[in-house]
Amino acid sequence: MRRSIEDKSFLLLVVVISLAFGWILWPFYGAILWGVVIAVVFAPLSRRLAALMPQRPTLAALITLLIIVFIVILPLTLVVASLAQEAASVYEKIQSKDLDLVRSFQEVLNVLPSWATSLLERYGLASLGAVQDKLSAGLLKGSQFIATQALNVGQSTFDFVLELFIMIYLLFFLLRDEAALSRRIRTAIPLRPEQQKALLNKFTVVVRAMIKGNMLVALLQGALGGLMFWFLGISASLLWAVLMAFLSLLPAVGAGLIWGPVAIYLLAIGSIWKGVLLIAYGALVIGLVDNILRPILVGKDTKMPDYIVLISTLGGIEVFGINGFVIGPVIAALFIAVWDIFSASRQQDAQPALEP
Repeated sequence: MRRSIEDKSFLLLVVVISLAFGWILWPFYGAILWGVVIAVVFAPLSRRLAALMPQRPTLAALITLLIIVFIVILPLTLVVASLAQEAASVYEKIQSKDLDLVRSFQEVLNVLPSWATSLLERYGLASLGAVQDKLSAGLLKGSQFIATQALNVGQSTFDFVLELFIMIYLLFFLLRDEAALSRRIRTAIPLRPEQQKALLNKFTVVVRAMIKGNMLVALLQGALGGLMFWFLGISASLLWAVLMAFLSLLPAVGAGLIWGPVAIYLLAIGSIWKGVLLIAYGALVIGLVDNILRPILVGKDTKMPDYIVLISTLGGIEVFGINGFVIGPVIAALFIAVWDIFSASRQQDAQPALEP
């Protein structure tokens, strides 16, 4: 009896201390999350380098970290800085009326067929006054958001640098001490060895699939779309590229929500060859990237149903912000894995009872 009380008290202490530790780390959870994610993605490279220099694990981890900094962190930092400048420029154009989306919408409306106009009228979108009210409200919120984010980039430089330092610092030790940390995690998790292996494998597979597959494909689609927008002389091509990459992460949505309306607008204002070129490029180049590269980079055995990916990604973004792109699908994948393990365990436990 006394031993049972002591065990329960110690378990309660473990839970309380763990929650307190998580509370302390919560302000930097984004930096910790991306440090773990990048470590999982680049772990195979770190292992190869460690195998080449078995007596120098610190040097192998340092080389891997330098590779990550130069091919991932530094380019993304430059893109974010350029995006902030371009977002501020777009906001200024909206404020000065140089960018009149209401007038552009009216130009598109004038060339639409009657059936499309009737459909818009049914939803109250064919009236210029109604559209102007909706667009004005939307633009007010959107422009305020863009201005706020652009301003925050400048004001929170210290926080950004601090989180970047924490991520890189943590990443180095995750790469160097991967084997020891994996053993400690397996020892600490109170599950059967086969259950531990299944969950950890599922976690690493989903993280690598999200980064190596989904995000890489999204970045490529965004880059290809932004390049074409720049070639066609469309302003804010970098901002459009980021939006296309953002939407490419969502199944059943895709970058077509950006380049499609822009192509229609180009046709509406008389830029026929630009509109036709953008449609052909979007369908044949941007669209095919997903169908060709994603199965190669992700693999069939790691693919979750599109509706689960979509809902979990949107839910993750709603709860965790930009980090939800990874957190949402990972939680969904672990949810499926846990229930698969639970079902398999129940079947194994029921099997002896069915035997005579």
